[in-house]
Amino acid sequence: MPSRKKTSMFASAFCTCVSSFVVICVALATPQWVSSDLRFSRTGSNVTISLKYGLFRGTCEQFVDAGLQVSKTDFQVTDSLSGAGTRGLNVATITMLVLALLSSLLSSGFTCTNTVSNPYQTFLGPVGVYTWNSVCGLLILIAMILFPVNVEGNSLSEELAHGCATSLQTHLGSKHSYGYSYWIMLLVIFLNAASLIIIYFYDHARYSKKKEQERPIENAPKDVILF
Repeated sequence: MPSRKKTSMFASAFCTCVSSFVVICVALATPQWVSSDLRFSRTGSNVTISLKYGLFRGTCEQFVDAGLQVSKTDFQVTDSLSGAGTRGLNVATITMLVLALLSSLLSSGFTCTNTVSNPYQTFLGPVGVYTWNSVCGLLILIAMILFPVNVEGNSLSEELAHGCATSLQTHLGSKHSYGYSYWIMLLVIFLNAASLIIIYFYDHARYSKKKEQERPIENAPKDVILF
């Protein structure tokens, strides 16, 4: 059975890993990744397309110059994308998050195993926790880079606007703001870092104790050494 100290520290790391798993699920499920306001010219007037969407679904609203709302519709992001670049980066972002989800799940399993037992395999101990938490954090960081690249570089919002409105002509300008579904991924990175720090302190304390046990003669009294 693991010591009380090991149980408490790995239990704390388990809680952070489970929290990371939950936050990634929320990020995947919620459509509040970005809000975009795009202005287009149209025969006889200008129109503003207001989009709020995530990786899978979103809403589209149309406003004419006077601010009159013309329509509001829901759409599926994948169905509205026709360009290979935007579709590919959207799929890549989803893939990164799914892999991060699996990494977080594995990290939760490793920390839970160490909470209730002492596995003999080295990789099932702190090394495994270091590995899967680092992988999860890296994948989240990649996803956070890919999404704005798709929005800003590949004009993802503009393509979605053309998919939910007709007769749009010249694109006059756009404004983007990222929502909580995007920014909560920073919380995942923080939780992964917290797990790594907890296990590092445990591993460092265990290593120091092991070194002390390997050199008892250095800590012995001088009279014992002389004897």
